[in-house]
Amino acid sequence: MSESQAVYATDEYGRPFIIVREQGKKTRSHGVEAIKSHILAARAVANIIRTSLGPRGLDKILITPDGEIIVTNDGATILSQMEVEHQIAKLLVQLSKSQDDEIGDGTTGVVVLAGALLEQSEALLDRGIHPIRIADGFDRACKVAVEELDRISDRVGFSKSDTSNLLKTAMTSLGSKIVSKEHQQFAQIAVDAVLQVADLERRDVSFDLIKVDGKVGGSLADTTLIKGVLLDKDMSHQQMPRSVNDARLAILTCPFEPPRPKTKHKLEISSVDEYKKLQSYEKEKFIDMIKRVKDTGANLVICQWGFDDEANHLLMQNDLPAVRWVGGPEIELIAIATQGRIVPRFEDLTSKKLGKAGIVREISFGTTRDKMLVIEECANSRAVTIFALHDAICAVRNLVVDNRVVYGGGAADISCSLSVAKAADEIPTIEQYAMRAFASALDAIPLALAENSGLSPIETLADVKSRQIKEGDSHIGIDCSGKGNNDMKKQFVYDPLISKRQQYLLATQLVRAVLKIDDVITAGETEE
Repeated sequence: MSESQAVYATDEYGRPFIIVREQGKKTRSHGVEAIKSHILAARAVANIIRTSLGPRGLDKILITPDGEIIVTNDGATILSQMEVEHQIAKLLVQLSKSQDDEIGDGTTGVVVLAGALLEQSEALLDRGIHPIRIADGFDRACKVAVEELDRISDRVGFSKSDTSNLLKTAMTSLGSKIVSKEHQQFAQIAVDAVLQVADLERRDVSFDLIKVDGKVGGSLADTTLIKGVLLDKDMSHQQMPRSVNDARLAILTCPFEPPRPKTKHKLEISSVDEYKKLQSYEKEKFIDMIKRVKDTGANLVICQWGFDDEANHLLMQNDLPAVRWVGGPEIELIAIATQGRIVPRFEDLTSKKLGKAGIVREISFGTTRDKMLVIEECANSRAVTIFALHDAICAVRNLVVDNRVVYGGGAADISCSLSVAKAADEIPTIEQYAMRAFASALDAIPLALAENSGLSPIETLADVKSRQIKEGDSHIGIDCSGKGNNDMKKQFVYDPLISKRQQYLLATQLVRAVLKIDDVITAGETEE
């Protein structure tokens, strides 16, 4: 019998830690031993995330290598910032990233579910069931669970004028975030932002048109939705006007300076006259450039590059406000919002290529009174900028794409767990054990929700489960917020169906991948 891979121990203060056996010389682990070491690593990651699930989830402090501190309970953020070495633990990090990229919400739940499935598989492996039979059983159970989700889902209606259901979904998503102090305001901003850029006919939301920005200082209540583009820049000269009405924007990616030879060159100036000639040549070029811009009817210049003080002074004298050092993504967003064209050379600039906006104004924000530029009343009204909140925007976007919801608080998970356990009794083959294990793993989410809310997890789950069976009501879940009511439909705790379905499918695929790995060969020192 091989030695245990890891030993659980506590220090003199009773704090637990795991001692992993030194494997510097070991180059190969295979069979059940390899699978169990993978399960141990994955469970270690899942247990870190588990306590941050739900509206009462606890926060983690992450300290980056350069000393920056991040406080969060968002699964994707925690995992992306963690330095993970083990190859299977890295798979869990990628799992949460997949959920984040595809759906944007539910990243903690998917990792907790994958961890619970792997924990259950360990018990099945100990009973001598082959890993592939376990994976097949999980696949069958996942299919049953997804069908049950479709059965219990409800359609929620919404329109541009009636957004109450979208607001409830955004509030559910934000319930576990630090911004939950300004719950209603943030949810409303998320809904307004998505509807501003959504194409309701095609049921499509382009996230490229939503820019999320943040500034130090001020309070959460200062968060606003800007129906346009926000630039962390100010006018290039102090004496330029602070706002431009009926703006016509020349969007330039060419530098505001005289042309230079492409090859390496050296210019020798030996007299004052030659210096003055060069100076007048530069000034003529600047005046010519400004004239070209003014001739098109432009009254604001957005430039990707900088320009020197002389050019800046001439722009100010010619009443042509300018913004310099605007980054590539911002230039693109301004072009989309104002329906202008990005111009690479002054010779190509025409009046048709100018962007149009109702007003461009400078605002100061936060306690530091930092200046920023706002481009509003754009020709394309479908570009917006917000100060921070990714998950809620994603939850609203998911409802626009598919307006079916299941109910949160573990209600959908318990309902699926019951239907999988029932289906398992009808399966004559050995997969029924894996299906029962899948049903037990689904209980991990309501258990974690109850535990994080300070309730007795097993008692609470048993009570909710028996009520779902007796009353035949799939809306009954864990009352995390202590409202004295277990009906999640009445509490308006919504989860988009596509988010929940994706959690089940991704977790099952990951567990299948882990169970199929039975050999790990490490390149390193061989044993002498």
